[in-house]
Amino acid sequence: MFDERKTLGELLSDPRIAKIAPDAIRNRDLSREEAWGKTPKQLLDEYVFFGDIGRGIRRLYDAADTGDWYYPLYSDAECAEDEARRNVNMIWLPSDDPGADGRPFILLAPGGGFVNVWNLTEGWPVAAQFNSEGYHVFILTYQVDGEEKLLEKDLGDMARALRLIKEKEEHFHVRADRYITCGFSAGGMLICLWNTEMGYPAFGLPKPQASFPVYPFVSLKLAAADYNPEEDTEEDEREDIRLYGCPFAEAMETPYDSPEHAEGFPPCAIFALAGDELLGHAKLLAEKLEKLDIPCRLEIGPEGGHGFADGTGTCIAGWTERAVRWYEGLK
Repeated sequence: MFDERKTLGELLSDPRIAKIAPDAIRNRDLSREEAWGKTPKQLLDEYVFFGDIGRGIRRLYDAADTGDWYYPLYSDAECAEDEARRNVNMIWLPSDDPGADGRPFILLAPGGGFVNVWNLTEGWPVAAQFNSEGYHVFILTYQVDGEEKLLEKDLGDMARALRLIKEKEEHFHVRADRYITCGFSAGGMLICLWNTEMGYPAFGLPKPQASFPVYPFVSLKLAAADYNPEEDTEEDEREDIRLYGCPFAEAMETPYDSPEHAEGFPPCAIFALAGDELLGHAKLLAEKLEKLDIPCRLEIGPEGGHGFADGTGTCIAGWTERAVRWYEGLK
């Protein structure tokens, strides 16, 4: 049973969720942080960007109680070949709405700068909200380790998840060819890359019905407005190889700059706040989609910055409902 009086540390120490608890924020030891000793309500009151993590953990407990919720994407043998695959997984959080079986499912990719994966804020609580709107949700914990071509590997993780869903679509009560992607920040970049030639076409998988990029990073060229390759340090160069497998200047001319390769995008609902340093990326993506006559909804909240997660306590609260209702209105 979920006890709202318990601290984050106590809630994440519950043995029922032992498989995923270490990846509440992947590659980040929360037990060493002040948040570990706070209750979800205290975190919501003191750190609005965390969103309603109590609701997310409660939803995770409910799923864990069914005994069927956690799906590793790579075998032990595959993980032994590449340790970066270890604990890459998919969480199944079905809606109890009887109509959910007839709707597309949502594949959710939390953000984290390709260093972490913030399931705690941009995964579990957001999935709970989409569940309440009548949508089955799968949360992807993708790779953030490794030394080369990480984004390419993350696209492979998405393909793995979708193929597993296809394999078990009757069990999951979904149609594998009907899905919506939703991603935050780095996860927003990932789902946008999925819409380019590097994504679903390359893997021979169906096109999403829609995408919901939330404060996404999408344009290398926009990020490089003041870029001077002569100022790159060795660390910068290593990071470019880690992410793209090539120098940044080369990556800019590839689908890694997804707005320049947006012809295959599905309809998109994009969300950001006015004070977000990545707001220009959201605007640029919307502009490119409009020029291509691809249905697009851009919502910019009047105040706040990066990382509003499920929107609780912010001016953009309720964005998940507006996203799915917009999608449903496309029909």
